[in-house]
Amino acid sequence: MPDVFQQVQRTGQVATFEYSLPLGQQSHDFHATLSPLVSSTQQPDELEGALSVTREVTDAKRAEVELQIAAAAFQAHLGIMVTDARGTILKVNDTFKRITGYSDAEVVGRNPRMFSSGHHNAAFYRCLWRSVLSTGSWEGEIWNQRKNGELFPEWLTISAVHDRNGSLTHYVATMSDISERKAAEQEIHQLAFYDPLTGFANRRLFIDRIGVALKELNRHQRCGALILLDLDSFNHVNDTLGHHIGDRLLQNVARRFGQMLRDTDTLARLGGDEFAVLVEGVDGSSRKTQALAEHIASKLMAALDTPIQVGDEQASVTASVGITVMADSQRSADDYLQQADMALSQAKASGRRGLRFFDPSMQAALLARVKLESDLRLALDHQQWLLHYQPQVDEQGRIEGVEALLRWHHPERGLVSPGEFIPLLESTGLINDVGEWVLEAACHQLAAWQHQPGFEQLTISVNISPLQFRESDFLHRVEQVFQRTRAPLERLKLEVTETLFVDARDDARDKMLSLKARGVRFSLDDFGTGYSSLAYLAQLPLDQLKIDQSFVQQVLESSANAAIVESTIALAKSLNLDVIAEGVETPAHQAWLMAHGCHAFQGYLFGRPMPVEEMEQAVRAQRPSPPGAQGA
Repeated sequence: MPDVFQQVQRTGQVATFEYSLPLGQQSHDFHATLSPLVSSTQQPDELEGALSVTREVTDAKRAEVELQIAAAAFQAHLGIMVTDARGTILKVNDTFKRITGYSDAEVVGRNPRMFSSGHHNAAFYRCLWRSVLSTGSWEGEIWNQRKNGELFPEWLTISAVHDRNGSLTHYVATMSDISERKAAEQEIHQLAFYDPLTGFANRRLFIDRIGVALKELNRHQRCGALILLDLDSFNHVNDTLGHHIGDRLLQNVARRFGQMLRDTDTLARLGGDEFAVLVEGVDGSSRKTQALAEHIASKLMAALDTPIQVGDEQASVTASVGITVMADSQRSADDYLQQADMALSQAKASGRRGLRFFDPSMQAALLARVKLESDLRLALDHQQWLLHYQPQVDEQGRIEGVEALLRWHHPERGLVSPGEFIPLLESTGLINDVGEWVLEAACHQLAAWQHQPGFEQLTISVNISPLQFRESDFLHRVEQVFQRTRAPLERLKLEVTETLFVDARDDARDKMLSLKARGVRFSLDDFGTGYSSLAYLAQLPLDQLKIDQSFVQQVLESSANAAIVESTIALAKSLNLDVIAEGVETPAHQAWLMAHGCHAFQGYLFGRPMPVEEMEQAVRAQRPSPPGAQGA
């Protein structure tokens, strides 16, 4: 320190020494005031002695500070354990004892192996100590054991301590209990990948598992299968017993399904009452995988044969099943789920407890339906709708009225069958706009006929969908049609079906009465095929019953159908209602109906649905124009 000596000798002022404390602490300045110890007249050897005394004081102070810092660090929130070079425990801090449950007397002098949980194998520990010996430290997650035997996860850091000569003297381990963090991580994982109600996989995890199975298929040519199960009429359980019972029922169903599966199968609840199973195939054979999937599906369905006890209630449920075999690794998880869902839809359509395998023709039908629906949305704007009319005749065969029937002239397919597009109109909600177009076109036709001799007495029947009738603005839209067309409403007949009165019967009746007051008449279509009460039938403002063709066409062969038709005719007469039979195709059918009191008919015997021009020709052929009238 010659510079310092020269400065002190020259000025006799304060000298400042700066040093860095160990343990990562910040630098501090220590000021030694030498003027009380030396004077400007002292010689260098006397000054050196004074500085020596000062250094001793400074070293002692530094040692004291270091001890204070070390003591504070040892009582930190981290658990600390110090061992000698052989691994014998020398000291532990209070946090370590709180985490492990051991006291000083129970750990000092022992080896840290006493905390081993058995969770890790020998290879893990070899890797750990290899890192300590080569780099001087190791850090990572490890499972240890508390005094009470409980296993717990901790974050552990092990550091090797060497003396100035580089010889190993101690090991210092710091640890923190991460049980709460691991529990939180597990909860997040559970919520992300498992169904909270049943504890089985959710949709997200199930799709991940399908992805893994597809990789196995691509790598090892191992087929798999998807099984979708949907409980039949489960909503009835919720409605009658309550959602709490419904949830407990789902838990019991999932438990039963889980007992039927192999360890390699994955059960998931996709939502609501829909479950899914991923089946790993035994080899690359689609046929064997299909047989295995069918066997497992049968076991799952049989698991529900025994009623399920839920508290004080007992519930019996069945399931419909759709299955697809995963044999093409180029398809995605969504593709296979869609296939299984299509198979499930087919199974449900076949009735309770149905089972169906996916068939490529299903997908072709689905694609065709999607295309048809897309085209359907353009039909109204592109004026592709038109009306055909089918004659309704009296017992002499004279045309008294017609039924307006919707037809779709597709630009590529020509006339599309109503059986294809009517259900699509209803499922897409387009029935409201298209139904309004039908009513308006028919009313325009009535308005035109009222000025044509021979046509002014014709009635037009228009079918009204229950979906259309139940709309809150139905009456307003109909009233707007009437104002635009100025049609003679006494010759308009609206045909409704019995399904209209299953729900909100009073609302339907009120709407019918409102229209009835305007002169509109009502015909109950497809009578006998619905679910309405005969007692309520007397309260409806009806004018006519229409006997469904399914009964009419069997009156000669089936005594049961003959009895139904005969009873319907008698019922109509007792209620002062007209009656008309549809589907009359032969003179024998007409003769039987006339003999039993039915005098109005509709069917191929009298004419198929036809464009308005052909209908008008048929009417003129029956009813020659009066003298002076202009023919067409």
